[in-house]
Amino acid sequence: MTYYTERNGTRRQTAGTYEVSIDRYSLLFSCCEKYYDNLAWLYPERCPDGQGCCGVDWEKLNYRLRYEIPDLYRGLSGFVAVPSKRWSVFDEGERSDAYNQYALFDFIEFVAKNCRDVSIAGYHDYFEHDHMRLLKSDMVWLEFQAEINDTLAITGLLYRLADNKQGERIVENTPLTPFIEQLVSGIKEQGAAQLLQEAIALHREPSPTAARDAAEKIWDAFERLKSYYSSLDKRRSVEKVVRDTANGTPES
Repeated sequence: MTYYTERNGTRRQTAGTYEVSIDRYSLLFSCCEKYYDNLAWLYPERCPDGQGCCGVDWEKLNYRLRYEIPDLYRGLSGFVAVPSKRWSVFDEGERSDAYNQYALFDFIEFVAKNCRDVSIAGYHDYFEHDHMRLLKSDMVWLEFQAEINDTLAITGLLYRLADNKQGERIVENTPLTPFIEQLVSGIKEQGAAQLLQEAIALHREPSPTAARDAAEKIWDAFERLKSYYSSLDKRRSVEKVVRDTANGTPES
């Protein structure tokens, strides 16, 4: 759906950012909350009347998340929640709860990898809850992916939830193009190819430290290529690798 200002070119563009502010955190967390019932197969809440599953046992799931994603923000109750802003009389300003924004991406990946389809089996009037059939299929994950990516795009966050159910960083004007990825996939030297594939994966990680780790992988691959031709010294080995890669293309 496009709005009037978008169709007429008068809409103010949201600046891209890697910072997950509290309001952005809240929107993404709400997307995850909507799919809690799809996690019920992990820890099903049982109807007191013995009529099957009526949702997810959130207390047990929360216990698991304490260990699986220990840095995920939790409120005073100990349950995962959204950080808050509040006015401080002493500082005469607004204060925000401290939180790890990258732990939120862990949570998004957790929901993506564990959400499964459910169907409503009936409504229980006395307890006012639905009974659910827990299915083994996971087509609902595509709905979750679309909702998360829409929220990321609307809020200007430069991340996406990829088809492999992992969070990826979107790098504007990135040197990593599909052509380069194709070249890497065709490298015959297994060690160098593995290092470069790892560099590509790290390049897409949300964490800013991953970019440094990716650069180290590329350097390791370069060092490995220095000795690719064992009959030559490192300088001549690199020169031959470059000539072979250029395939006759003259220096510019």
